[in-house]
Amino acid sequence: MDLGVNLGYFGMGVDQDNVAVAQEADRLGYSVAWAAEAYGSDVPTVLAWVGALTERIDLGAAVMQIPGRTPAMTAMTAATLDTLSGGRFRLGLGVSGPQVSEGWHGVPFAAPLGRTREYVEVVQRALRRESVAYAGKHFTLPLPGGAGKALKLTVRPPREHIPLYLAAVGPKNLQLAGEIADGWHAIFFSPEHSGHLVESVAAGRRRAGKGSDSKPLQGFDIAPSVPVVVDEDVEAAADAIRPYAALYLGGMGSREQNFYNQLAVRMGFEEAAAKVQDLYLARQHRDAAAAVPFEFIDATALLGPRDRIRDRLARYREAGVGTLSVAPFAGGLAQRLHVVRTMADVMGETGA
Repeated sequence: MDLGVNLGYFGMGVDQDNVAVAQEADRLGYSVAWAAEAYGSDVPTVLAWVGALTERIDLGAAVMQIPGRTPAMTAMTAATLDTLSGGRFRLGLGVSGPQVSEGWHGVPFAAPLGRTREYVEVVQRALRRESVAYAGKHFTLPLPGGAGKALKLTVRPPREHIPLYLAAVGPKNLQLAGEIADGWHAIFFSPEHSGHLVESVAAGRRRAGKGSDSKPLQGFDIAPSVPVVVDEDVEAAADAIRPYAALYLGGMGSREQNFYNQLAVRMGFEEAAAKVQDLYLARQHRDAAAAVPFEFIDATALLGPRDRIRDRLARYREAGVGTLSVAPFAGGLAQRLHVVRTMADVMGETGA
């Protein structure tokens, strides 16, 4: 199991700290630094900057929003980043949610599975440097009846294949990730509640004839982003994560379409998920954070003193995780660097 680091969003006043975290992870041998986007900082600009200031660590998009770019533009961006970084780019894609897709990008959220499948097909054709002609339900290239013609990407990336990850939460999307992607970028991943999720990925792999009969996940990277708080006080560590968990369970989507809330329900936290959502949508954000159960946070994060974290790491490996991406939840740069260094030390002790 490799270590990654999730740098999150940029543009919030701590960008130099984020770069310092990436550089320390690079020095310590972390495999990848991920950056995210919602409706603020964008991933490619951030990764270009981080890539110029690091040497070996991979640059991961976690994730680039499908509704925010045409598939051809995503292929151009991936090829450019992979070329400039000397083959260090990992392309993560996700459909986001209806509020961002329709409210921010003006793109209908309908048929997310079909759109994702076609989007990935176009991106991969372009990255293979084929002349891209595609006639799908959601994407058509070139447009019929016009002056357009099938074009080929002019950039030649240093690798024949750029690793592609999908952000997925629901069973059908997980099957799709197993079928068409090289990895799954997971959120709120719990080793104790992951069996049916991993099996959905494996089902997609089998359907696509990937891996082997006995090891369908062979060659596939399960890469959860895991909040980490190193603190002797486990309850205080959980408190640091509560606002983040409440935001996702309560505010990332409408009452009817919040995929993270639905995930918590499938994990057995139905009553708590409903309460957190009710409070958050009523703008009682502090109360919503307080209502997130300790058990949910402890199941989806690494909390407490280093020995407690070390003992739990093996569960992630047993659950099939290939890249555990550390999201340091700490107040300042010194504390975040302490998390990154502690995780490297603990990983070395466990041999995970």
